[in-house]
Amino acid sequence: MTLGAHMSARCRSHIEHADVVFTNCHPIMERWLATMNKDTRSLQSLYADGKDRRVTYQEMVKLIMTEIRSGKSVVGAFYGHPGVFAQVPHTAIAQARKEGFSAHMEPGISAEDCLYADMGIDPGAYGSQHFEASQLMMFERVIDTSAYLFLWQIALAGDLTIAAKTSSAAQRQVLVSMLTEHYGYPNDHAVALYECPTLITDKTRIEWIPLNCLPEANLTLVTTLVVPPCKKLTKNTAILDKLHQLQQQQGSTHDKSN
Repeated sequence: MTLGAHMSARCRSHIEHADVVFTNCHPIMERWLATMNKDTRSLQSLYADGKDRRVTYQEMVKLIMTEIRSGKSVVGAFYGHPGVFAQVPHTAIAQARKEGFSAHMEPGISAEDCLYADMGIDPGAYGSQHFEASQLMMFERVIDTSAYLFLWQIALAGDLTIAAKTSSAAQRQVLVSMLTEHYGYPNDHAVALYECPTLITDKTRIEWIPLNCLPEANLTLVTTLVVPPCKKLTKNTAILDKLHQLQQQQGSTHDKSN
């Protein structure tokens, strides 16, 4: 995620030995990648205001596949984990394999990994649920409010155009209403706006706000909404009773065998 800090030795080797490197990163990251491989090409120019991002992604895959078909060794360098909330790497790899080329994905440190470290959250303590914010709104999903809820791409929550840079306050209010009225989160439930630094000059953002202030909050495309549990874990007494009975039976069998 962070420039110069989170790249594995194996990823660096792939970049250094590739014929072509495509990247979709911050300009400073692009310049840094260019020091490792002179033929580093930016995909950023394919974005445009009001342009459907799905079209942009198709164009990115097309550029990558053109070089692969020409027989070159190609690397796609995407920040964070290339397979987390990133459509192009998955599509390009699938297309390359379909056409008989060898292709694989190297794992990376994602914003999720940084979030756990920066916020001191153990996802195994209460459980964790991850959703793309708009997907949660558009489909009937089940949420366990005794576990953490992480909503990614919160700045686009409710956007149907696949072209906007941010959704409107009214669209985000629909999300807040859904969380409070349908799932039972309190209006003033404390939630965090998290942003992982990508450059060494950036600072980690952990800003706590009441849930009902989310519509007017300052959000960016890298903001993640962290929603802590709002209720305690409830013991499953029926299952616990069965497990205790099994434990007693196993203990009794063990005693007899001795």
